[in-house]
Amino acid sequence: MKNLHIADTEQVRSGDVTDVYFQRTETILRHMQASRHVCMEVYLKSFPDKRYRWGIFAGLEEVCVLLEGRAVSLRALPEGSVFFSGNPVMVIEGDYLEFGGFETAILGCLCQASGIATKASRMKVASADRALISFGARRMHPSIAPMVERAAFIGGCEGVATIASARLIGEKPLGTMPHALILQLGDTLSAAHAFDRIIEEEIPRVVLIDTYQDEKFEALRVAEGLGNRLFGIRLDTPASRRGNFLSILKEVRWELDTHGHAQVKLYASGGLDLEDLLELREVVDAFGVGTQLTSAATLDFSMDIVEIEGKPHAKRGKWSGKKSVLRCEKCMQDYVVPFGVTRPCQCQAPTTETLKPILIDGRLTEELPLAAHIRKRALGEVERLRANRSESEFLCL
Repeated sequence: MKNLHIADTEQVRSGDVTDVYFQRTETILRHMQASRHVCMEVYLKSFPDKRYRWGIFAGLEEVCVLLEGRAVSLRALPEGSVFFSGNPVMVIEGDYLEFGGFETAILGCLCQASGIATKASRMKVASADRALISFGARRMHPSIAPMVERAAFIGGCEGVATIASARLIGEKPLGTMPHALILQLGDTLSAAHAFDRIIEEEIPRVVLIDTYQDEKFEALRVAEGLGNRLFGIRLDTPASRRGNFLSILKEVRWELDTHGHAQVKLYASGGLDLEDLLELREVVDAFGVGTQLTSAATLDFSMDIVEIEGKPHAKRGKWSGKKSVLRCEKCMQDYVVPFGVTRPCQCQAPTTETLKPILIDGRLTEELPLAAHIRKRALGEVERLRANRSESEFLCL
């Protein structure tokens, strides 16, 4: 039996997943005994969507998996931090041969995870804090589903649908029911009763209502059939049958309220993007988001030498020398300064260094935080950033 077309952790840690020119560079440096102690900096020149002004940093834990035990030191933003283009997010120091061959893998870990976390964060803001659930596993290669959904959770999703992803983040998987169940049982209400009878009590009873009939009438039939046991209904209406999705949702909400089912929550899913969340949030209680989240644009981080043997040295277009990134927690303004230099914010509040020691000589300085703690950091920093800004300005719509 053949294997999935993936590289496992040991292949990545061995340097097998790297651009060949890094391997050739290592060969030359070893042959000439010319490897140097270098300082390399990771930063984002610009966001793929020019409207973006901020991102959420993710992927740090996997970088630590690659570098732990090697003779390198690493400073970085804590995972889940807000960051801005042009500012270093990570600095690695050591003999080039200790880590240079990992450049491809390091950037891969950071670029995709940060892109998804950034999109999830923007979607969370657009949802006006309605619940977001990641439904996107079917839109990615299954081997990377846990990584992708962890990044979505860090950025703002309340939960994820796949079992392995939920285990990774220390949460229970979330979900409703598929059309496949209703189609095989032949009726929405029959499927609802079966779910209610068989599935554990602690799982909320959320019923998909758009398989066969008009959403309004199916919603009422299920609400009357399950009574107070019904927690919510989900509309996943295909775009070809949708018409005005907001109008359908409003009609369903009206009829449920009018017939005494105001406690029933409305879930919406089906290819929803940020603009859909802005439109539908007035009536929807929770969103299932998939394709638009998991296909989020990767962020184009670069990794460049800025010092060699302790002396500033960089290619053209790159500022040489090791740096500090100072932040004012009051107004979330960042300042890039030479390493070790301090300065107050223009608002006169104090600033603090954002790049924290993560690895020293290959050893973790402290235990890495749980995904839930990282998510809390991301939500808190985004909330401080959006203070005193209009939503359109904050999201750069």
